[in-house]
Amino acid sequence: MGQVLAHHDPTAPVAERLEPVALMARALEQAADDCGPGGPGRRLLERAQSLRVLRPLSWSYDDPARLVAGLLGIDPPEHAQSAIGGDGPQAVAAASAAEIAAGRLDVVLLAGADCIASRVAAYRAGVTPAWTIETIETIETIETTEPSHDRAASELGSDREPVTSVEHERGLDRPRNVFPLFENALRATTGESIEEHRARVARLWSRFSKVAADNPFAWSRRFYTPEEIAGVGDENRMIAFPYPKLMNANDRVDMGAALVLCSLEAARRAGVPSERMVFPLSAAVANDHWFLTQRDELHRSPAIAACATAAFAEAGMGLDDVDLVDLYSCFPCAVQMAANAIGLDLEDTSRTPTVTGGLTFAGGPGNNYVTHSLATMTGHLRRQPGAVGLVTGLGWYATKHALGLWSSAPPTRPFRHVSAQDEVDRLPRRRASRAGDTAVAGSDGVLRVETYTVVHGRRGEPRLGIFSLLDEDGARAWGNADDVDVLEELEAHEGCGRRAKLLADGRVELTGD
Repeated sequence: MGQVLAHHDPTAPVAERLEPVALMARALEQAADDCGPGGPGRRLLERAQSLRVLRPLSWSYDDPARLVAGLLGIDPPEHAQSAIGGDGPQAVAAASAAEIAAGRLDVVLLAGADCIASRVAAYRAGVTPAWTIETIETIETIETTEPSHDRAASELGSDREPVTSVEHERGLDRPRNVFPLFENALRATTGESIEEHRARVARLWSRFSKVAADNPFAWSRRFYTPEEIAGVGDENRMIAFPYPKLMNANDRVDMGAALVLCSLEAARRAGVPSERMVFPLSAAVANDHWFLTQRDELHRSPAIAACATAAFAEAGMGLDDVDLVDLYSCFPCAVQMAANAIGLDLEDTSRTPTVTGGLTFAGGPGNNYVTHSLATMTGHLRRQPGAVGLVTGLGWYATKHALGLWSSAPPTRPFRHVSAQDEVDRLPRRRASRAGDTAVAGSDGVLRVETYTVVHGRRGEPRLGIFSLLDEDGARAWGNADDVDVLEELEAHEGCGRRAKLLADGRVELTGD
């Protein structure tokens, strides 16, 4: 495994900063060195049959794997690129492991990097980075939710619109607007006050920052107290209630990570010492109901629960057998939803649910965070012979999920990568409410606020309320509010459960408690 950080000298020319494929190549060079003395890693690079890249968000390449291979001086016959989504590293690593286990491949290289910090710096400086521009034919798309191995992949995963047109119109168009809805829905199920909930989540996130402070590959190695994380001010402005800046993923990073995946025979033939090896035990993937409107509850993820059940069954173990955990951590709600689905007690401080420090502190490099968590988990497992690690990945709006079990001990069962999609697809789906539709008689019936958020502007001012509303039949509608007095009141007093009216223009009027 290899990880690289590119903290740039602020006086250096912005246009000359390293681009994503350069960081990928450096991460793979480090991964090769990490395989042990005597050059076994280089031998594996040269024998690789596939180089699979996590799609960077900071720069567009048609075939980034070809460019990485050129920088490394290797020529794998297969180039691949993932779809968008933080589930990608675990999902692609598991799919690759399954192909290796089946004898279809022998050595696979997995790499990813993003340079969003440099892109932002270049934009602010009014310059264009001197990065590679390609003009080659676009390549085939391959699904990974249903594991498939009968092809030479050029693209791994699939892209589709993450939200409906109505959801998009109501502001559900970016993670910072959507995940706070999950968080407030979680609070509504606990009965906590806004203050109690804020304090609890800040304590959890402070624990993440403590792990990042001890992680040499974390972007930010500063420890934050719960009070610093919960407190809203100039350095920690509110982004979307209840999340200030220090509860959001930090994508302003230049980071890369890579893994070398191979058969046991290939590792031994190359000369990799046994103490450098880490083994996949089992893995599972599934999507929750794709559109937010359809999900039965917004505080739960049945797909994560199904993935955990399937992966544990395939490995012949349970949560008590797991020593180390890294839950995808773009926002605190993602950690809580995963922990609830898996059965992990977040109040148990003996097992922190991250090995990196999470996307706020260790860094959130686009689609590639989980490559860093897998690399970091590899190091921890090597230092604890026989230990088992659990890693989750999440894509879009808690939509796509991947879960894997890894160990420094050789498995006692064959590796299996399975889909839990059928189980999730059998679960109930909510309908879209016709509330607010003037063409429907009686459409202004009583609605209840299921959850909500208040989106803030760059100066910290409340700008937009986003509401999920349930009608008397349990169908879901989305609405907005922009009255500042109403928005400020919703941040001071619980809004979940209140009665509301949805007007034809999408505006929400709160009508009572």
